[in-house]
Amino acid sequence: MESRKKYRTAIFYKDYFEEFFIKQNEKIRAKIIWTLELIEELERVPESYLKHITSTEGLYEIRIKLGNNIFRIFCFFDQGKLIILANGFHKKTQKTPKKEIDKALKIMEEYKNEK
Repeated sequence: MESRKKYRTAIFYKDYFEEFFIKQNEKIRAKIIWTLELIEELERVPESYLKHITSTEGLYEIRIKLGNNIFRIFCFFDQGKLIILANGFHKKTQKTPKKEIDKALKIMEEYKNEK
């Protein structure tokens, strides 16, 4: 089996991401896994999959779309190559809810404090 080059690695931090992930149906979980693999393997990830959250320092959102369903998973980088997955949510409005961004920022802060 051919081993694909990875430019970065996604890891879970505590159970924040996992709590979101296990609530999703099989199709959505498969799409999330596919998207995470894409982000790990592409040298330059298109903004349609990974985008910096404006007015934050180092917070990104992984963007997943399946049919009319839109999901976001917040993440941040550690040492440039490690993607730390924070919280995820089902996006139902045009704007990302501030409480979700705040939660992700808290998780990022917690991670950095524990290092």
